[in-house]
Amino acid sequence: MLDISIPWWELVIRAAAIYLILLLLMRMSGKRSLGQLTPFDLLVIMLLSESVSPGLTGDDSSVPGGLIAATTLVLLNAGVGFIASRSRKFEKLVEGTAVLIGKDGTLLTDVMRRNRISESDMHKSLREADCRQEEMHRAYLEADGSISILKKRRDG
Repeated sequence: MLDISIPWWELVIRAAAIYLILLLLMRMSGKRSLGQLTPFDLLVIMLLSESVSPGLTGDDSSVPGGLIAATTLVLLNAGVGFIASRSRKFEKLVEGTAVLIGKDGTLLTDVMRRNRISESDMHKSLREADCRQEEMHRAYLEADGSISILKKRRDG
């Protein structure tokens, strides 16, 4: 239970490699905020967790081995957050940027399709913003997966 069966540094390398690969895969999978997860998204996350678990610790099932891997993941995540808060380029690379998905009352359906945003998701966001489609000035898919709606200005 307390004897580590592989070198500690191998646990660190395994955890770092898996973290970076999963980060890349999550960036490639598209934008969706935690509150917008479908049951399918949750299932994929759970299965990802199970599938990479043996790769994190190899044949080691010791408590210290698990703690080394967990600590490495937490420190990597903190490091990525720290660097992203100080480097615009790195933040864009890791977190992405907002994408225009609606303009002057028109939904940009090709862009929405590319970003896997359904019209029903868009209409829900319009309702939440208390904005009819024709009142929409701009709509953005934010880097965190949320949709921001800007209404047209009323002159008068």
